[in-house]
Amino acid sequence: MKQTTQIGATSEEAIELALKKLGKTREQVEIQVLQEGKKGFLGIGARSAHVIVRVKEEPIPEPQPVVVEMPQPQIIPEPVIEAITEEEPVIEQTIEVENVTISEEPVQVDVVEVTRHYLQQVAEAMDILDLDVDIHKKGKTLYVNLSSKKAALLIGKRGQTLNALQQLTQLVVNKDSQQYVTVLIDVENYRDRREEALELLASRMAEKAVRTGKRVAFEPMPSYERKVIHHVLSKRVDIETYSEGAEPNRYLVIQPTK
Repeated sequence: MKQTTQIGATSEEAIELALKKLGKTREQVEIQVLQEGKKGFLGIGARSAHVIVRVKEEPIPEPQPVVVEMPQPQIIPEPVIEAITEEEPVIEQTIEVENVTISEEPVQVDVVEVTRHYLQQVAEAMDILDLDVDIHKKGKTLYVNLSSKKAALLIGKRGQTLNALQQLTQLVVNKDSQQYVTVLIDVENYRDRREEALELLASRMAEKAVRTGKRVAFEPMPSYERKVIHHVLSKRVDIETYSEGAEPNRYLVIQPTK
């Protein structure tokens, strides 16, 4: 059975796209809505509509029996002759029919296109109309780089908007994916600049902890930023670092050892 999986802003949009791709009308297909679309607010909570459209199988007409009228043979009386006749042996013929198993493959979701579509929806909700989305898939990880004249809106204060966008995108992508993927989003190499800033901040905070003899706590930050600070300070013997709290408010602490 021929079928296609389609994504759209709404289920109607996804259905129309699928019909166009299959070259069929609604009467010729079966439609299954996997997920209704939702706009959300500023992209938060928005989700795409997912549908499966299958082409209906056309019924095969049963063959009608053909009746052929044969002319009746003219009966001519013949003399009766006694004879011994042998019955012809009956030949049994067996036709082996192989079992054919028709299996339907699981629906495969194109995680790259789902990611691209969702990010474009969020950008439009934020009035960002020039978004450029570059996606590179390596193994089970999607590396996404965004570019726009309004890049600052996508990044937010200290990367808070970018981190939230990355978390939401990962939830959307993995909702219907057969295989879990990690989504890493960057905006015009902001992550590299942020990492350099974190390294400087880590050194200053460590010096403050040693100078005052008191522990110093950072503001809540995502796990990968905490790992940067842990790594930068891992070789120091006069302090130790650890994390406290629960996500998304988990934060890092520097504790002097002397």
